[in-house]
Amino acid sequence: MTEKMANGDGFIAALDQSGGSTPKALRGYGIEESAYSNDDEMFALIHAMRSRIITAPSFNGDKVVGAILFERTMNGNADGKPVPQILHDRGVVPFLKIDKGLEDESDGVQMMKPMPGLDELLAHAKELGIFGTKERSVVHAASKSGIAAIVRQQFEVGMQVVRAGLMPILEPEVSLKSPDRDAAEKILLEEIRAQLDALPDGTQVMLKLTIPATPDLYKPLVDHPAVLRVVALSGGYSRDEACDHLKQNHGMIASFSRALLEDLRAQMSDEEFDAALASAIDQIYQASTQKS
Repeated sequence: MTEKMANGDGFIAALDQSGGSTPKALRGYGIEESAYSNDDEMFALIHAMRSRIITAPSFNGDKVVGAILFERTMNGNADGKPVPQILHDRGVVPFLKIDKGLEDESDGVQMMKPMPGLDELLAHAKELGIFGTKERSVVHAASKSGIAAIVRQQFEVGMQVVRAGLMPILEPEVSLKSPDRDAAEKILLEEIRAQLDALPDGTQVMLKLTIPATPDLYKPLVDHPAVLRVVALSGGYSRDEACDHLKQNHGMIASFSRALLEDLRAQMSDEEFDAALASAIDQIYQASTQKS
């Protein structure tokens, strides 16, 4: 799995919508809130959507190198098998979203909420064959102190993941709506580099970052020996926009959620569904592997 994540051609599918983002994901899929009356019914519907995706013929390790799962998805079944096993069988490396959401904005950033029971969750994930984790926080402004704090928190959690024998994907997202986004991204680059340089020899992490306003800004992170892979979030871009921007960033591959799923609908036949998914996969694969 380490070799596939380091050198495999393709991208990571982000199938980890949770909590507050789930109703929006279901609406995009063609299921309105009137279709469910409680959280259990809502999560059953989103699990059915994810199961349909990962069991579709086009979803396999030829172009999808990894998939990020919500905890309920990791613990669920698809096609009668545990979801992580289905992914392994298809040559797709499984990751787990571990953050519990965001704190209120302070000093231009939103830190991650506390994660009680994280060690137990990591041990459980490892038993299920999960390779790594993903944890998200958000930068809204070019605040050096705020960005430094968010990066420190990301690396602290990341080292807890490393100690559990898993690979962390650190995701300090810079909001596309930030009024000083380019400046924020340059501060973020320097703060991440400083943390990477301080890691013990041989320790590696992955990074999930907003596609930068300045193409190839994050190339020094791509080339850093402590970085296994740098992946890009779509951040609210449409798939066409996200792919166009990603093509300009050498060494970055996609880890898209909304941009991957935007054409999929619950009402499609299985043939229509797989055709739409295959088209999205092809486009994102090309943006990840063929750079301008």
